[in-house]
Amino acid sequence: MFQIFVDSAANLPAVTAKQYDINVISFVNLVDGKEITCFDPDLSPEEERQKGTEYYQAMSRGCEIKTGLISTAAFEEAFRSALEADQDVLYFSLSKNISGTYNSARLASEELLDEFGDKHKIRLVDSLNASLAQGILAVYASEMRTKGMSVDEVADTLEYYVEKMNGVFTVGDLKYLSRTGRIKGSVATIGNVLKIKPILRGNKDGYIVSYKNCRGRKSALNELVNLVCDNIVEPEKQILGIAHADAYEDSLYVMDKIQQKIKVRDFINTSYDFCTGSHVGPDTIALFFIGKDRELS
Repeated sequence: MFQIFVDSAANLPAVTAKQYDINVISFVNLVDGKEITCFDPDLSPEEERQKGTEYYQAMSRGCEIKTGLISTAAFEEAFRSALEADQDVLYFSLSKNISGTYNSARLASEELLDEFGDKHKIRLVDSLNASLAQGILAVYASEMRTKGMSVDEVADTLEYYVEKMNGVFTVGDLKYLSRTGRIKGSVATIGNVLKIKPILRGNKDGYIVSYKNCRGRKSALNELVNLVCDNIVEPEKQILGIAHADAYEDSLYVMDKIQQKIKVRDFINTSYDFCTGSHVGPDTIALFFIGKDRELS
């Protein structure tokens, strides 16, 4: 048997993590110097949405937000609990090309394997993505575990899924992309004036890259819908992820438009996790699904 772990960037609602018995190791952000734990296991979906509204409204007001890594010690403590319970470990990480968190988990794993020897396994799966692109993989892992698959069988299968898990998103204000160096400040200023809304995606190497530009918010939302519906494979078997940064009404619009075009197994629609959401800003809408690859026709 094995335990499944994600970091809170995986964006799983607390009720989903409980339903699928997934352990969440939380990032901690600083908001105007005050520590904010990004994941609370006791919140309802409505409480999570309200917490997200408060967080992203604080961003809009210009509060100072600092993010950091989950420490090697935090991973070691979490993984040790599983190993001491005579269980293996499977961890789905935020892309190592977005964050150093994967490396923290790797170092913790090496220390624990030196201590425990070959009695147990620790498998780390780099999602090469973020948000629900991690979280949905963990849900599928839980379902495979229920069917009796081993940790190696599940990890090997989902490493193949990583190559096909797409994340596409648009943002509300370009200034947050300029702060992270993804676009120039002058481009952000002009783009905001002209109401340019970029579509971005996670590429096969785990980097965030620009896909195309749209004119206006509604055009960008409709383009996200088209990208999903044109590229998803076997949608009736998939859980489709929607993460929004205090843009709940827009998330419902997108979900409705998708349902008009295709039939999916289920949706996870949730407030965007604070760790990566801090870098893309309020009003971001992101969609996550499995396609034939990550190239997007």
